Amino acid sequence: MQHKVKTLRKCLIEALNQSLPESSDFDLNDDLPSFFSADFREAAVLIAINDINNNPSIILTKRSSTLENHPGQIAFPGGKIDADDKTAIKAALREAEEEVSLLRGQVEVLGCLPQHTTITQFRVTPVVGLINGPFIPKIEENEVEEVFSVPFSFLMVLENYKICARKYLGNERYYYTVPYGPYYIWGATARILRALAERFQT
Repeated sequence: MQHKVKTLRKCLIEALNQSLPESSDFDLNDDLPSFFSADFREAAVLIAINDINNNPSIILTKRSSTLENHPGQIAFPGGKIDADDKTAIKAALREAEEEVSLLRGQVEVLGCLPQHTTITQFRVTPVVGLINGPFIPKIEENEVEEVFSVPFSFLMVLENYKICARKYLGNERYYYTVPYGPYYIWGATARILRALAERFQT
């Protein structure tokens, strides 16, 4: 579904105000590993929505293949919450500015999705914001290989999300994917996007 710029902000706020549970990398797997209740590192990502000619899109990145966590994967701008950040929102905005040169003052934060817990022991707060004004990405090459956009309308269609499986720690692990062109969007990123899409179905 597609929302014109006049109604997009309102639709997003209404979606974020819905009371739905947190998501996790284990949503499709019944046997939660023992470390699932262990200490997690707090992180934040920015779901940055850019509108060009009434065609909104979501900004995503391809992470550097040299990173320790999730190398080469498709992700939102974001990372660990530092002590100086104080809030998840400040962390998400800082990371987006550092990774893709999206200025903090350009983002109108509308709210947050419930936290998402990853199999790599991060508890991620997805921050949702609208980009104001022109945005020309410039990547931090140590962290990001590429920045690209996916149409908002495509990502809000639940039928575009598929369930796939692969072996992890000797067990079959199921996860969501939402492929788009040459980009294989999967795992936590796909699950967080689907959590937003679920809120647009009511």
